[in-house]
Amino acid sequence: MSTAWHVLGAGSLGTLWATRLARAGLPVRLILRDAARLHSYEAVGGLTLVENGQAHTYAVPGETPDSPEPIRRLLVACKAYDAEEAVARLASRLAPDAELILLQNGLGSQDAVAARVPQARCISASSTEGAFRDGDWRVVFAGHGFNWLGDGANPLAPVWLDDLQAANIPHEWSADILTRLWRKLALNCAINPLTVLHNCRNGGLSEHHCEVATLCAELAELLQHCGQPAAADNLQAEVERVIHATAANYSSMYQDVANQRRTEISYLLGHACKVAERHQLHLPHLQQLQQRLVAHLRKRGLPSD
Repeated sequence: MSTAWHVLGAGSLGTLWATRLARAGLPVRLILRDAARLHSYEAVGGLTLVENGQAHTYAVPGETPDSPEPIRRLLVACKAYDAEEAVARLASRLAPDAELILLQNGLGSQDAVAARVPQARCISASSTEGAFRDGDWRVVFAGHGFNWLGDGANPLAPVWLDDLQAANIPHEWSADILTRLWRKLALNCAINPLTVLHNCRNGGLSEHHCEVATLCAELAELLQHCGQPAAADNLQAEVERVIHATAANYSSMYQDVANQRRTEISYLLGHACKVAERHQLHLPHLQQLQQRLVAHLRKRGLPSD
């Protein structure tokens, strides 16, 4: 029998993965915060995936973190700021050969999780798939993209990539996942904070070309100093391509702020500024952007960490 996929985090990406795995007939279990959340989930009877206007519900079993069943494969799909503590609650359930797939935005949380569970293999993932929730336990598949997975400590691809193939989850094993993660972090830093500060969709940034270009130059300098020249290559052109291709979309950070939710600033812009400081790099526009964003979040009564 196939190893069960335990999914931690019922947000858009966690639900998107869980429903596609379940649709393929693979064993999936959803780990929910507490008994009250589990009761709410069980009352609706499963997770619903909306794709091409068609809604299908999958009866994925739910459980709480204190369930007794050992975990061998854990998809960590919660927010970057929740990942370390959420995984720590499950540490005693992890089997000796447990593997964790980390779907967090930005950088920093992956190392924190790995340090908490040194016995487990931690695999980082970078996704360009688009999804959003239009209700509790429902996810709309909004944009077909791709998923890169990799393990900087072990280049050997895991056998369960066959499960992703069966579930039609587009993926590739990457020998240099850190480059992918840094590239995505740079893209997010160049786009997301500005959409919040200018109160616009991604496409609105075409009116702020100089600001975007200046940020891209500083981010490219940071990537070069971090030993990530491939992530720095043609960064501005890629940022402009993304702005154009997703012109009608609101960035994830914009949506978090609009919905009065905590952002992942510490793992995106905050992480970039922290690394720049460590390398004694003077990147004034990047640092000023972080200061402006922190002030904006505080003004909105939102956490700035």
